[in-house]
Amino acid sequence: MPSLREITAQHGSCLLLDAASERIQVGLCAVDSGRWTESSAEAGEGLFRCLDALGVDPATVPAFAFCEGPGSILGIRTAAMAIRTWSALTPRPCYHYQSLAVVATALADPMIAVVADARRESWHVYRAGAPLRRVPAAELTGPCVMPEGFRRWSNPPAGLASHPYRLQGLFARPEVAGADLFTATNTPDAFLHEEPAYATWTPQVHRAPATP
Repeated sequence: MPSLREITAQHGSCLLLDAASERIQVGLCAVDSGRWTESSAEAGEGLFRCLDALGVDPATVPAFAFCEGPGSILGIRTAAMAIRTWSALTPRPCYHYQSLAVVATALADPMIAVVADARRESWHVYRAGAPLRRVPAAELTGPCVMPEGFRRWSNPPAGLASHPYRLQGLFARPEVAGADLFTATNTPDAFLHEEPAYATWTPQVHRAPATP
């Protein structure tokens, strides 16, 4: 698992897309530097507004990175689909990272849970040094923080705090830029704890009830 610093050192630069929160963030990251912009528009429009603001042509960047979640599934899949399209035209390396892991790395406190709403009265939970888990709301205890701009549908746990989710500032921190947060992927998509299961059914021709 490489760090952002290692990715930019290997490829020269990297176009990073994050649509996990209400704020679309895009950065053109290079070794020890970067240009960032953001948009409050929905992902399908906001990503391209950000590219225009940066003056970046996706066809010219040597590598991509994106947030696979947790966060807005629609936004994340929009970013992933854009990368798939660009890479189909010109194949390039792609890496994904998890939103909660970035915040947990900045906090550097394994006692603090970084959380995001997973719906159906459950929460995504990440603690530094541990894998991402999904936890029922009733079992969520201890100090918790949620990244700014992440939507929630369930009642928040007691004492839930907010933590800034501005990637320009987070990745400017040496401990975050140098952390092994990224994973290479050939199939960009949103993170799922498990693959969806689908029920099967046998189609039947509808018939009128039999008369006695």
